[in-house]
Amino acid sequence: MTQNEREVAEKTFVMLKPDALERGLVGEIVARLERKGLKLERLETKRLSKELIARHYAHLVGRDFYGELESYATRGDVIASIWRGPGAIAIVRKLVGATDGAEAEPGTIRGDFALGGTENLVHASDSPEAARREIALFFGDAR
Repeated sequence: MTQNEREVAEKTFVMLKPDALERGLVGEIVARLERKGLKLERLETKRLSKELIARHYAHLVGRDFYGELESYATRGDVIASIWRGPGAIAIVRKLVGATDGAEAEPGTIRGDFALGGTENLVHASDSPEAARREIALFFGDAR
């Protein structure tokens, strides 16, 4: 990556959810992001608390499906990661595919591997503001 590319590169947050780990898809998902040209900056395996999930999904707390989402997100480890590259947020969102795996296009991570709407393998930031908030939430100072 040239100096100019580093200057315009953006960071994004990607979380591999419990089903990605349970199904042995971590390597496949990371490889797809790397093959696209994104650079992995930081990666940590974490066990999420209900409090962290409530902060992360604050916009969904109180919705009918929130209890199912909380149970799913806290049932096992996740992998939180920071990725960098020009247009990283939009690129990752396109690679991940539609939220519901049944509606996601073939060739996307969810289109190829997700089994349903809730168990959709990956969370990816949807805006620069969300990326900054999620990186701070999961990594603190996020060097």
